[in-house]
Amino acid sequence: MNAQVGIVGGRGHVGAELIRLLSAHPQFEIAYVSSRELAGQPVADHVREYRGDLRFTTPAHEDLPVLAAGAVVLALPNGKAGACVAAFDRAHTDSVIVDLSADHRFDDDWLYGLPELADASAKGVRRIANPGCYATAMQLAIAPMIDALVGPVQCFGVSGYSGAGTSPSDKNDPEKLRDNLMPYALTGHVHEREVARHLRHPVEFMPHVAPHFRGLSITANLHLARSFEIDEVRAIYRGRYAGQPLVRVLDDAPWVSRIAGAQHAEVGGLTLAPDGRRLVVVATLDNLLKGAATQAVQNLNRAFGFDELAGIPLQAPQPSGDALR
Repeated sequence: MNAQVGIVGGRGHVGAELIRLLSAHPQFEIAYVSSRELAGQPVADHVREYRGDLRFTTPAHEDLPVLAAGAVVLALPNGKAGACVAAFDRAHTDSVIVDLSADHRFDDDWLYGLPELADASAKGVRRIANPGCYATAMQLAIAPMIDALVGPVQCFGVSGYSGAGTSPSDKNDPEKLRDNLMPYALTGHVHEREVARHLRHPVEFMPHVAPHFRGLSITANLHLARSFEIDEVRAIYRGRYAGQPLVRVLDDAPWVSRIAGAQHAEVGGLTLAPDGRRLVVVATLDNLLKGAATQAVQNLNRAFGFDELAGIPLQAPQPSGDALR
């Protein structure tokens, strides 16, 4: 019997990707999809790959636990997950909750779900905080060298405007982004604090928004405690991610245009300064997929004891620009 999964916040870009992935999953079924703005409308009218009969609904927080889903994915803006989680806590259900917002990434009672860097299995875990998109890319770029670092790591990031969500703002306005690169939150970004917490090492992050829709790139500048040779560094990265099909280590620097619509992250462009004590690393991923929805499916699979890659197409077609039709 398949496990039932509810999606709270299904109107956004990530919600649409979750619907696509979970509707094709061999062991999960979508129990409900909530959206205030689309309430009553058929899900199939908005996500072309969905073939079922579900309509968007608007259950109250207190009603979510009685909808009998074995798992719930919260695809809500930051600051909105707490009321939903509190309803499940009051109901004492054993439903798995995967929170895609930043609300529980700093909570030690929740598993921080970056599968490629996790030390233990998530089977049986009931509260999982999905990492941020930029935070995933930064950690994948930095983690293999964590024991060799000296001083803060500097990360320059550029993301497509889907990362700014669907609520109108300068950061997702195609006209204002045309021929533009828009810096924002240049110190203290939530992903800066997130990475520093989970790697236990200071990180300085400078994010920007670009005119493309999806996909992000980070360039990380690492200062090293001793001199390295490039072959040694490449062996460290390839060894760390051996057997991890959703992280691919490349010789050349990865491009955003090649990661859009893909389920995996790419790490490459490993370049040492002449003295061997400064390393530059580039990482890319699709912010809506490996940066959010794909990682959520990985975490659900792990929580239920399924194959971690179940329902995740490793050779995904290029998606259309819009998350919802």
